[in-house]
Amino acid sequence: MLRHLTALVALSALCLGVVAVPTPPAFAYEPHVLRYTDGLDVSSLNPFFASSGNAVALNELTGAEFTRIDAKGNSIPELITVIPTTANGGISADGRTITWHLRRGVKWSDGAPFDAADVTYSVSVAKNEQNNLFVHDPWERLIGADAPDKYTVRFHLKETYATFVADYFSTQSNSVILPKHILGPGTLINEAPYNGLPVGIGPFRYVAYHRGDNVEMEANPYYWRGQPKLKRIIYKIVPDQNTQMTQLQTGEIDLWDLINGTVAERARALPGKSSATRPSNFMSGIYFNVKHPQLSDSAVRRALRLATDRTTVFDKVVLRNGTLVESVVPQISRNYLALPLTPYDPAQGAKLLDGAGWKVGPDGIRHKDGIALALDVAIPSGYAPSATLAAILEGDWRKLGVDVTIHTWSTSQYFAIYSAGGILQTGKFDVALFSQSSGPVFSNINGIYDCAGAPPHGSNVNRYCNSKVDALNDRYLHSYDAKQQRDAADAFQRLIDNDAPTVVLYERAFLAVFDNRLTGYHPHGFSYWGDPMQLDI
Repeated sequence: MLRHLTALVALSALCLGVVAVPTPPAFAYEPHVLRYTDGLDVSSLNPFFASSGNAVALNELTGAEFTRIDAKGNSIPELITVIPTTANGGISADGRTITWHLRRGVKWSDGAPFDAADVTYSVSVAKNEQNNLFVHDPWERLIGADAPDKYTVRFHLKETYATFVADYFSTQSNSVILPKHILGPGTLINEAPYNGLPVGIGPFRYVAYHRGDNVEMEANPYYWRGQPKLKRIIYKIVPDQNTQMTQLQTGEIDLWDLINGTVAERARALPGKSSATRPSNFMSGIYFNVKHPQLSDSAVRRALRLATDRTTVFDKVVLRNGTLVESVVPQISRNYLALPLTPYDPAQGAKLLDGAGWKVGPDGIRHKDGIALALDVAIPSGYAPSATLAAILEGDWRKLGVDVTIHTWSTSQYFAIYSAGGILQTGKFDVALFSQSSGPVFSNINGIYDCAGAPPHGSNVNRYCNSKVDALNDRYLHSYDAKQQRDAADAFQRLIDNDAPTVVLYERAFLAVFDNRLTGYHPHGFSYWGDPMQLDI
């Protein structure tokens, strides 16, 4: 299951002006070389450890995965030959053994042969509790794996796990098959040099990673499907939106993905450029640290939701680049529930706070039991919409009697993993603004809104825990019956909505603007690229 984070990200204010600067000279066009950016830094090139959203896009190009996913959310065999089902014998009668049949003749991007030993080794790495995996949940459900032969692997589950096909080695999961011949036989890989430049089985392979600058890839000469049309891809780390705009205009980048906010229309209007918009599984929102005393009461969180003018934010901050939704589950996921939108009603929010015992003092700030309703709003640097949003929230919530302080962190520190002191992962905030992914194929919320998903075991940065939600999510995960899944998903979405650990602002649509010479680029809700083999410029 996808558990990566990406910035809703911070900008300056709504009245942000464009400062006139000299236009740099145009860059020379280089055939079959794609340069792109999405504004994010790299947390890790190994998906097991990656906490930033760009890990999925990079892994689609370079990684080793059982499956990829088509535009309708169907799993397509990549390094396996068939999707396991009960009908074809891939799922045992008790639902606890999954048999994977591996593709023969496949090679790693260094030319070494791929076989079942790599898969069982990767499972052992994932099961090693000393490894700092960003997402632990799927591996805790797995007893282990064995290989009857070089091209067959069996996963032995503790109990049935209905979303296995999306959660184990898919291009939308925080996992990747690892090369045993490079990393083995030891399974502790936190500090392995491999993490800085992985070897994979995708259509492209890593050449170099220049920290803070770029990641270079080239066509993988050993890829089993043949050679892609592009010869090289350069992912540029460009966190500043004005710089991104300039580089798109001059041709220093050919593709700018994940554009948001007021800059979107300017980018679309550039001559010689085209654009593509696709739905996503990223929920842009206001994430409350429910372990902090000011926010431990759901009434406070619901009051803040009532005092948040989501329609204005959606219209003026992100220019309607997405869809207003209420559920924490994205629309593209199976069993999404279209909950009614909470109206903007600050007066009702004030009544909720009064009823919860938070009274306005002489200083205009609410207090309860000697605690001020003072909130530290954390945002990442370099991305305008979140700074604009934070400024709006500061004004609106102060009218409600909430003392708001905006705290800006570097993007790398904001999204770092737990062991590296990441702000989200270690809970150094009262309120955090960002976009979090869930799904995308299924509606299970394990690792995000379950008790066991609190960092460092997952990305439940809210620290939200509701035993009823956990029980419903377990029912969803352990049933292959469509109706049971639907009923369970409906129920846990309603419960989470009532508890309000998050104010979902909107479901992001991903906008990319790119050079007209780029062809074969067909991204969709389950892929940043469509088919990377068809990309060319």
